[in-house]
Amino acid sequence: MTPLVLLDYTSVLIFALTGALVASRAQLDIVGFAFLACLTALGGGTVRDLLLDREVLWIANPTYLGVATGAAVLVFFTAHLLESRYRAILWLDAAALSVAVAAGSGIAQSNGASIPVVLVMGVTTGCLGGLMRDVVANEVPLLLKQGEPYATCALAGAGAFLMADAAGMLPGRAALIGAILTFVLRGGTIAFGWQIPVYKGRPPRT
Repeated sequence: MTPLVLLDYTSVLIFALTGALVASRAQLDIVGFAFLACLTALGGGTVRDLLLDREVLWIANPTYLGVATGAAVLVFFTAHLLESRYRAILWLDAAALSVAVAAGSGIAQSNGASIPVVLVMGVTTGCLGGLMRDVVANEVPLLLKQGEPYATCALAGAGAFLMADAAGMLPGRAALIGAILTFVLRGGTIAFGWQIPVYKGRPPRT
């Protein structure tokens, strides 16, 4: 198993856990858990593969569906043990975002994509699954929370991957650099309330 495939599996597993935890907050049945887990885990990778004209990951290898569904079943029987499911969702999502950004960037780069496309694929793989999860669950998407640098963290991680790759690092190590930076930035947002400037509305000029 190559490092990029391992990253894809890891991001699927962790994102599936977040999807199932969101399902537990919505008090869904076990099929609802599996649906939301699979949507979260595979949404970003599916869009990435379609845009890159690759065979979609879970169609090429249905094991991804098994990993996501297994995570959903696990959470269905254990979610009640967590003191704060929302806090767990935030941290698991940060970990999944980091791994998915690295995987998406690496796969795009190995597919011969240009630098802008690698950046977009990193952000797409990292952000879209969580966005789908929150929209379907009728929650405010983490991506759209005011001042929280969610997509910015993903973009920074994809950029770090590209710089590490340009410096001659092996793809696995470059992906690790991108994942670490993404997690540090997103973790700082959760732990310390780091924010970025946002647009402030002003009255139109007369």
